[in-house]
Amino acid sequence: MPPPQPTPKKAVPAPDYKTLKSQWDAAKRKKDAEDATKKAVTAVEPNNTDEIKLRELRRAALEGRRKKAYQSRWAWTAGFWVWMLAIHLVGLGYFTSGFLLTRLQLDDKSLCDVSPAGQEGGILPAWPGKGTPEGGCWHPKTFDKAVVVLIDALRYDFTVPVDDNAEFHNRFPFMYETAVREPNKAFLRPFIADPPTSTLQRLKGLTTGTLPTFIDVGSSFSGTAVEEDNLLGQLRGAGKRVVHLGDDTWESLFPGYFEGNLSRPYDSFNVWDLHTVDEGVIEHIFPLMEEGRKGEWDVVIGHLLGVDHAGHRYGPEHPEMGRKLRQMDGFVRDLAGKIDERTVLIVMGDHGMDSKGDHGGESDDEVQAALWMYSPKGGFGRTKPEFAVPPATAVERPVNQIDLVPTLALMMGIPIPFNNLGRPIEEVFAGPRGNSWNNLAAAERVAAAGVKRYQASYFAARGMTEEPASTPGSPADLWDKAEGLVSKGNWVAVYSAFAEYQRETLARCKSLWAQFNIKNMILGIAVMGFGVLTLLVYVSKGAEDDEAVDDPELDDAEKSLEIMGVIPDSELPLENVLERKLVAAAFLGAVPGLIGGALHAYLKGTGDYYRGAAMAALTSIATVGVSLYEIKETLRTLVPSTIWGWMAAVFTLSQSIGFASNSYTIWEDSILLFFITTFGFVTALSALRIQSLADRYMAIYHSVLFVVLGRLASASKLCREEQMPYCTSTYYASSTSSTSALWQLAIPFAVSLILPTIIKAYLQPTRSYEGLAPAWIGYVFRTGLFMSALYWVLDSADNGNWISGLPEKKLKNLSVYTAQMVLGLAFVAGTTAFMWAPPCVSIVTSASKSTPTRAQVAILGYGNAHGARYLLLPLNFLVSLILLSKPMGGGALAILFWQILSLVEILDSNSLSATPIGPVMLAILGSFHFFKTGHQAVLSTIQWDSAFIPLFSVRYPWSPLAVAMNTFAAQILATVCVPLLVLWKASPKKKGALAETSKKLGAFVSFFAVEGWMSMMWAGHLRRHLMLYRVFMPRFATAGVVLIVVDLVALGVSLLGLRGNTVAIGEVFGWAE
Repeated sequence: MPPPQPTPKKAVPAPDYKTLKSQWDAAKRKKDAEDATKKAVTAVEPNNTDEIKLRELRRAALEGRRKKAYQSRWAWTAGFWVWMLAIHLVGLGYFTSGFLLTRLQLDDKSLCDVSPAGQEGGILPAWPGKGTPEGGCWHPKTFDKAVVVLIDALRYDFTVPVDDNAEFHNRFPFMYETAVREPNKAFLRPFIADPPTSTLQRLKGLTTGTLPTFIDVGSSFSGTAVEEDNLLGQLRGAGKRVVHLGDDTWESLFPGYFEGNLSRPYDSFNVWDLHTVDEGVIEHIFPLMEEGRKGEWDVVIGHLLGVDHAGHRYGPEHPEMGRKLRQMDGFVRDLAGKIDERTVLIVMGDHGMDSKGDHGGESDDEVQAALWMYSPKGGFGRTKPEFAVPPATAVERPVNQIDLVPTLALMMGIPIPFNNLGRPIEEVFAGPRGNSWNNLAAAERVAAAGVKRYQASYFAARGMTEEPASTPGSPADLWDKAEGLVSKGNWVAVYSAFAEYQRETLARCKSLWAQFNIKNMILGIAVMGFGVLTLLVYVSKGAEDDEAVDDPELDDAEKSLEIMGVIPDSELPLENVLERKLVAAAFLGAVPGLIGGALHAYLKGTGDYYRGAAMAALTSIATVGVSLYEIKETLRTLVPSTIWGWMAAVFTLSQSIGFASNSYTIWEDSILLFFITTFGFVTALSALRIQSLADRYMAIYHSVLFVVLGRLASASKLCREEQMPYCTSTYYASSTSSTSALWQLAIPFAVSLILPTIIKAYLQPTRSYEGLAPAWIGYVFRTGLFMSALYWVLDSADNGNWISGLPEKKLKNLSVYTAQMVLGLAFVAGTTAFMWAPPCVSIVTSASKSTPTRAQVAILGYGNAHGARYLLLPLNFLVSLILLSKPMGGGALAILFWQILSLVEILDSNSLSATPIGPVMLAILGSFHFFKTGHQAVLSTIQWDSAFIPLFSVRYPWSPLAVAMNTFAAQILATVCVPLLVLWKASPKKKGALAETSKKLGAFVSFFAVEGWMSMMWAGHLRRHLMLYRVFMPRFATAGVVLIVVDLVALGVSLLGLRGNTVAIGEVFGWAE
């Protein structure tokens, strides 16, 4: 909770006005006496210039000391924020390590000649080559070769007939028609993925037969090699040659597994490219199907990405999706014609896609993929006549994706991977007539035996005790019953019994792995909570101690006394020493905690040396708390004493406490809009007390404008699944599209025309539209906005193929170069201009009205010298963020910036600069516009295509940075604008800007810290809630990432920008502190 307005302090450490005045009068009398004496003695000598030179030297020395002191205070302030970032990282890291589910990875490998079902009492008679890959390790081998085609994001309804005209329906009929026409040769079934529905996690499940956990999610884009037993390892162990074509994720998961001279990996992350990977797979797979080359391989894996990329780039409801599905239909049709009787063809999707073409979550559309198997020799069967026709929807007769692992292993005659939890697929083992129950029962039994063996090994490794068979319904009880049926020869019953055992075991394993490390979770919550409290105490205490008095006459008198030597150098007041004490205390406190944690791990032999980081964090927080002396008095100041303090507290707490409700979390953007409206209404009422009529009208105007702009921004919506049907998406052309409508392309052009004029209107009342401001805002900034708008036109022209006959990728090249120029303009030219630009002021000389012979000098923009110059920094970020957002998102960011300008005017008009409501409202604006830029607290709304706005391919770290700037654009812009709360309408004589800005950052960051802390607690408390994975866990993850992003931007941009701005002002007007 951000702190309330601080209570009046007891004493100001700097000399007061009366003391300085008396010192000034005494010095003046002394100086007059000295001058009179010198004049009497040296009446005939010219004026002595030595004193003037001495004063100039003293002035330069004083300026140098003040600059050095400022830089020292800035360094200690930055050190404090580095420490706060470390506290947040430790707290989030510890909670995450206990909250994100993990499972123990066993290193055991299945052996061909050691069947988990034992060698005696088998259901099937001995077959030739039993126990060898040539005949079949655990079950008679069905096929010698396999061609596995993985069509990324192939949703089940893409493959079955649907009575509508959607672009994604009825474009891929071959697999359904074949399954209906030749049921013994092919079958088609829904293929259900276990969330998270990201490709890397699905590939792990499809090759190991295990379920993903959240730790796997955390490594989703790292490509960590699979080390546990898997299909490819078993194939390689059996001497099989595996060829891979397509998505290069396979290469990172299984390095060295593939035939290097035949395999062709392709970059998988470029969602803008719909054709390169697909065409590469098609080009290289058909030559391998020729009769003369079939001896070069045993298994071919082709992973095509065009359907997935079409979904990400356009959405499923786009003609490009229809064209891509028709291409896949023709490809599979041609490939099936090349398959011989010794080979099985498997076509499947790894996951589906939602209505916008994205995936990653657990909605029905995201988990419902398709599975099709084909063999020209036949052999597939149905146990019931009604199963001959593929299911009309994915909810009928679905197959778990992990079921592919035992099925393919037994078909190819290799052992089932040790950690597998899947079951054999019924159609493969039921026989052509669907009555080979002994074969089906044998396959089910050996797979179940493997699961039983794995479960026993897992329990032993974990030191757990398996539930005894005496417990009715336990896996052990079900196993004993199934084994008891084997001797009776009722194979239908045997099959059903082992199937029931596997279903129950799978459910138990899911429950077993849903175990949380409560100790780490509590430790993370404690670190985070004490860190939040320390931050609030720092803000409150610092505001009391670092309050500066802005009095020009007092400042001039003080500076003159320092130059004259009346106040010795050693007596110069050194402000903001608080951060130095806190950083030193934090370091000293961390050392014993770190050593103690490591020593505890060593003595106990637990090996958890990382726990020392948590102990170091807690002891560091404790020593910092002790350094904040008079804690009891300071803690009392945390209780709000004004309506603005209460409003800031209520907004912060209600926002965070509301995360305990899934409905509140789902409709979070509407709640934030209510806060914005409430603030505008209350400030409008407060403005009625302003004495000046003109000021009153302007204050009311800005309050009303603040509310209206919020309502206007709310027109941009991207609805999450849980909001349907009460929400209509407007961010894209439609709810099933990932591209912008034609009318939305006009928004960036309108922004380029209007926004610079609006900014000019805010600068003109203080006459601060001077210096570099007219050129930069009127021309450079406007040009950057216009080029951003031009980029989106080029992008839409490329997506929609507006201009036929152009060379391939011509428009893409133009758009990327345009984006690169915009970013160069914003960050290269913009940073250079901000670092070296003088204050945005102009000096005007005119004749004095009272004394025409004397010149009168006026400095235009003097009253807003700090604010006008600092404004250049967020403007540079705004250009880049608008470019990296979709047209609707760019419009929302422009409105956000307009609201920020209105906010600083509201705070100034109502004299609210010293209250916490300003930073809290700025944080609320950043959170609100996160939703208005096309995002939700779910993985599937990440706009991965933003990585390719300024780039042709994936480039690290620039591609992830572009995605991060797109995702958190609103929070980044709000963080960069925090110093404006202090610098707006601040003259060069502004004192204490660094300390005040640090406290504003503290109040601003505390909003997100409380949000992260509370979402952390609710996620832990509701860890068994039905909506944990869909609502609470994603919201915690979002809050945690946002907090770290805000910390980094505050440290690396806001504080650095403040330093550069203060140095530039001080070099021209002198140092005020």
